[in-house]
Amino acid sequence: MPETPTVPSRYLTFDRRAWAKLRDNTPLTLSERDLSDLRGLNDALSLAEVEQIYLPLSRLLSLHVRATQELHRASQIFLGDQTAKVPFIIGLAGSVAVGKSTTARVLQALLSRWPNHPSVALITTDGFLFPNAVLEARGLMHRKGFPESYDRAALVRFLADLKAGYPEVHAPVYSHQRYDIVPGAAQTVRHPDVVIVEGLNVLQAPPASYTENQLFASDFFDYSLYVDARERDIESWYVERFLRLRDTVFQDPLSYFHRYADVSEDEARAIAADIWARINGVNLRENILPTRMRAHLILQKGADHGVERVQLRRV
Repeated sequence: MPETPTVPSRYLTFDRRAWAKLRDNTPLTLSERDLSDLRGLNDALSLAEVEQIYLPLSRLLSLHVRATQELHRASQIFLGDQTAKVPFIIGLAGSVAVGKSTTARVLQALLSRWPNHPSVALITTDGFLFPNAVLEARGLMHRKGFPESYDRAALVRFLADLKAGYPEVHAPVYSHQRYDIVPGAAQTVRHPDVVIVEGLNVLQAPPASYTENQLFASDFFDYSLYVDARERDIESWYVERFLRLRDTVFQDPLSYFHRYADVSEDEARAIAADIWARINGVNLRENILPTRMRAHLILQKGADHGVERVQLRRV
């Protein structure tokens, strides 16, 4: 019988060594001191990781930014106008505790050092969560982080205003200490060259009930990234982070989770495992992981938090 032809993968796959070579001659512009400010609470980010993984990625993204800027200039010439500067928007998705916040901060630092796009803003979608009072009224506090817990219309308006070239765009601010939106507070973004939008569900696909006039955050992204890892590793990182928070942030009497400050290590591990099983693991499997294959590039981490391989979408 004739062999069934193999369907080519949508992605090119690189191990660490092959991906590191794509750095070319991109200089390392971050120091160990810089990294100490960029690391997450439980991330073991090293300069070697930056050199081998994030420098090639920043080079790739910079090439995309420059090409998009040149295309925009060509459109201006064709139309005979000087339209407002339109930022290049990067969507960055992944599970709770996978390290996407650290990835976002490192990319912001590296991309801002490229000469053609020095202004790089970082927005987290936590600010677009509904306030706790709204979540409680809707019975959604146990679903915080799930798609329905976000003010998706406000996020879409924010991204639409960015792409319209508005001189100032404002995003709500979220306090992880208080576990709630900060009333009246806003993060102002002014004329950015690049905006990184980091969040759990930013690559969410349209649902079956999708209508032609609906817009989603991913409609505004020029490039998208997904930080991936095995679920058992992410759960382990989540538990370890919970233990670190117990000894730090939770000690503050103003912390929403102050009630966990004095529990034993065994109790803390049990509480964190339960939260993962009931909330974060479910959200990962049902809502976040299904968006992975929508990303232009996937960073796949191993148990030590290091990126083991990179998958780059062909088109």
